[in-house]
Amino acid sequence: MTTAYRNFYINGEWIEPTSRSALEVINPATEEAFATISLGTADDVDAAANAARAAFASWSGSSIEDRKTIIGNIIAGLKTRGEEMAIAISNEMGAPMGLSKTAQLGSGLGHFMNILAVLENYEFEEVRGSTKIIKEPAGVCGFITPWNWPLNQIACKVAPALAAGCTMVLKPSEIAPVSAYILTEIIAQSGLPAGVFNLINGDGPTVGAAISSHPEVDVVSFTGSTRAGREVAKAAADGIKRVTQELGGKSANIILDDVPDFAKAVSGGVASCFGNSGQSCNAPTRMLVPKSRMEEAIGIAKAAASKSIVGDPLAETTRLGPVVSELQFNKIQGLIKKGMEEGADLVTGGPGRPEGIEKGFYVQPTIFGNVTNDMAIAREEIFGPVLSILAYDDDTDAINIANDTDYGLSGYVSGEPGHAQSIARQLRTGNVHINGAGPDFSAPFGGYKQSGNGREWGIEGFEEFLETKAMMGAVVETS
Repeated sequence: MTTAYRNFYINGEWIEPTSRSALEVINPATEEAFATISLGTADDVDAAANAARAAFASWSGSSIEDRKTIIGNIIAGLKTRGEEMAIAISNEMGAPMGLSKTAQLGSGLGHFMNILAVLENYEFEEVRGSTKIIKEPAGVCGFITPWNWPLNQIACKVAPALAAGCTMVLKPSEIAPVSAYILTEIIAQSGLPAGVFNLINGDGPTVGAAISSHPEVDVVSFTGSTRAGREVAKAAADGIKRVTQELGGKSANIILDDVPDFAKAVSGGVASCFGNSGQSCNAPTRMLVPKSRMEEAIGIAKAAASKSIVGDPLAETTRLGPVVSELQFNKIQGLIKKGMEEGADLVTGGPGRPEGIEKGFYVQPTIFGNVTNDMAIAREEIFGPVLSILAYDDDTDAINIANDTDYGLSGYVSGEPGHAQSIARQLRTGNVHINGAGPDFSAPFGGYKQSGNGREWGIEGFEEFLETKAMMGAVVETS
């Protein structure tokens, strides 16, 4: 039995879409449909964008206190419906419930809570001589979000945009849309004025392209693949829109020879790579170890991988659920086989489902040793539980290997603190985790090179939704 989520939220109302075209939402653990959504059209986008434009004049002039109240109401709603949200995320993209309740739900809450802290102290005006500098809402925003961290990726756009006084149109991933639907129901009950937030389901080539190119959309924020990001930028170019993109990654995890606990660093790197079934753009998928310690690292990594319990996301003991879809499963299988063909040492895992699992898009936790940086598994974003271990000669070699990639989203360094910071400064990447440091919602998140442009999270993410106005002569000096 499937649940229907067929209407769109436009101008403060749940309305029928212009087309009755439908799409089944597949549970990757069972390979069966559990929900149905409608697929929107350019006409739906037009209605939503026009509603957002009409609401902009009022919401952009709203008080900071009013915005804080609305955001507080959304936080309360997420807490009330947290269990329901976690189950939805688990069903739509396969996250184990432990992860879904903590990291998946928690990250969404974290962004809304962090933006309240930003609003407490943010200075929207400053004086420079006789000029007043004012930060104003950037306008109508179009959001296109992915399936791997569905609530997180929506919250880190919607929360700062609301706080900045922007209005918006959201297209969540059609693969994982139910969590967005629940969030929209929460927003609909938050007291937010009609038209400020609008939701349309649909695919990228239709709804995503229509949002990116719509004349009433001023800002486009996209999270997804680098390939799709190029298309979004092209569609937005004619309108000279502000475009921010958080795209792919192939992050290096450099383990230095002076790390206090080599085994802990290696096993922690395995766990980080395999988290969310490897479906994180900032996952540390390339582990770099000193050449003299390759075999030692392989042994530790293999033992760590054996602790990855793969199975039903709803089971309490499960650490790794399925990957999101058959398409993703097949892509990962192809790259695992490619790694074997190119001569990397298969340490554990490999092609096919884990032993004893006959159904669902489950991938064996896989580790390759003695990988070289010219191999496909070291260069392409696999987006599954697949780790490549590479050897380096010295610090310079490690830095060169880490930076030898089209991407630059994240990086990881473990070692003596001063040494680790020195290495981190030389990585061409938007953020670096030193000695196992976790995420920080107040820190900017985003990448260099083909990992995108602009920043999300923290003050920097908030400022992506502000325009800067200079008012010369606004300050009259008095003697």
